[in-house]
Amino acid sequence: MSRSIKSAAAALALGLLAAATQAAAPLTNLGRAATPKEVAAWDIDVRPDFKGLPKGSGSVAAGMKVWEAKCASCHGTFGESNEVFTPLVGGIAAADIQSGRVASLTDGKQPHKTTLMKVATVSTLWDYINRAMPWTAPKSLTTDEVYAVTAYLLNMGEIVPDDFVLSDTTMAQAQQRMPNRNGMSTKHGMWDLRGKADVASIACMKNCPVDEKIRSALPEASRNTHGNLALQNRGFGPVRGVDTSLPARTDRPHGSATPAAPAAPAKSSAGLALMQKNACIACHGVTTKVLGPSFAQVGTKYRADPSAAGKLLDKIKNGSSGAWGPIPMPPQGHVKDEDAKALVGWILDSAAPGK
Repeated sequence: MSRSIKSAAAALALGLLAAATQAAAPLTNLGRAATPKEVAAWDIDVRPDFKGLPKGSGSVAAGMKVWEAKCASCHGTFGESNEVFTPLVGGIAAADIQSGRVASLTDGKQPHKTTLMKVATVSTLWDYINRAMPWTAPKSLTTDEVYAVTAYLLNMGEIVPDDFVLSDTTMAQAQQRMPNRNGMSTKHGMWDLRGKADVASIACMKNCPVDEKIRSALPEASRNTHGNLALQNRGFGPVRGVDTSLPARTDRPHGSATPAAPAAPAKSSAGLALMQKNACIACHGVTTKVLGPSFAQVGTKYRADPSAAGKLLDKIKNGSSGAWGPIPMPPQGHVKDEDAKALVGWILDSAAPGK
């Protein structure tokens, strides 16, 4: 090999070594540590021992105002609604508050299992309301409003008196009167499996079966409680939800290894995307009535009305009552004007079976 060729080969080797060294150099400027304020914004969980509760308070009286403005349209004036949601209040007695165990959960005398019958901790109520309510605008309540509306809910269940003020320091007092505070148990599965676990799996690190499928099933009592789940999932990704408006399969028991029936694909349209984005599916289905009328029903009623677009825009932005029954529609102030116009156009043009 000539000297010039050797020199070229050495130069190439050195260049490759330098490139490899440079490629292996530690990466920089890829983000930064989260600030305490940013961590606090995500760290919102509340434990049964009340760790995590923010400072704040709310009275029963203040909670009644929040309830009537933002909760009653879905849950009823006294938490009694059972059209879509199971009742929140009822089924407990003074003796249950004393014992901490709701008798009607075991004696079968109460047909509906209400929220206050089942929930064991006040922190669970507070945390869920804080995260998810109202359904049309989750996390829009202030901390004091969450305390207040939780106090009012407990008051409707006769757990706390009319003058009670719920706060991060008084929640322990309310907890001592929760009617099912001693009712929590982990000695059972989700369904009646005679004390056995309701799920089972086999650890596998090699030669694993290739035909295993992840599946889930709903008990019949829960089926379609909150409308068609196939319409409440994103339009992309592997999860589509089960079409709960159809009867459940009867050819397999719960816990069998037979895969569940294929999920019905959600209709893909701009209208459905707007429904999901703005939480319209909380109260409306496309072709089936949920809490309010289906969008197909609304389209059929208003399609021939030349002033329909303006009427429906007004109902979305300012609310409505009496047009479809006794349950009012609260104002949907969170919906952007362009989304509201697009929704109305879709309802009048496309929200009908087969479109």
